[in-house]
Amino acid sequence: MGFKELMRMTTTEFEYILNKVAPLITKKDTKMRLAISAEERLAVTLRFLATGESFASCHFQFRIGASTVSLIVHETCIAIHQSLKDEYLQTPNTEEEWKKISSEFFEKWQFPNCLGAIDGKHISIQQPANTGSMYHNYKGNDSIQMMAVVDASYKFRYVSVGVQGRASDAGVFAQSDFKKALDQDLLNIPPPTLIPGTAIEAPYMFLGDEAYPLRSDLMKPFPLRQMDKSHRIFNYRLSRARRVVENAFGF
Repeated sequence: MGFKELMRMTTTEFEYILNKVAPLITKKDTKMRLAISAEERLAVTLRFLATGESFASCHFQFRIGASTVSLIVHETCIAIHQSLKDEYLQTPNTEEEWKKISSEFFEKWQFPNCLGAIDGKHISIQQPANTGSMYHNYKGNDSIQMMAVVDASYKFRYVSVGVQGRASDAGVFAQSDFKKALDQDLLNIPPPTLIPGTAIEAPYMFLGDEAYPLRSDLMKPFPLRQMDKSHRIFNYRLSRARRVVENAFGF
């Protein structure tokens, strides 16, 4: 198995992240033992994140105690966030940035006035003590949920993580800072504009599946029971553009 299959990234990408986080995760040797290197700490963390393997499994692969693996993953994840948060996952906050995303959606997926595709993903967890069915999802597993907005090039533009698994996609959206920002007009979304090639003015919008609420700034498919030919064409075009978020998740 090659490096990319093990870490889900190239060696060049690994070295880039290592250079960013090394100052935050490098430990000093002691008289009792040599410190685990920053390179190995990052490798353990990425292997855990890439595969979902247990700490015990990583313990056998890297010959590091399971409790130490747990500590390494926690510390390294914090370091990754601290060192990369200002470079990545920046939600646009100007009209020009949103218009650029909309142009890319129209160019690549032929869907006008689109600012992003929205969807959720369950992340499996061990059930916390004394939580009952709070984290049980529709599949009967325990999870927390991640909601994300992705642009036309599969780049994540907004992420929210932590809502209990039992919540619906609409429930996760309702609790998100993203919805709050939309409701309070904090994102500087451009005003409605003409659909290219027509005299029809329409608002800019995000695309969701049938689980999301229908809003002027959030478009969803027509229900199957109301379908005629024009509705089927619209649903196909919406699904085609919205698929970027599913592909970004790796579905």
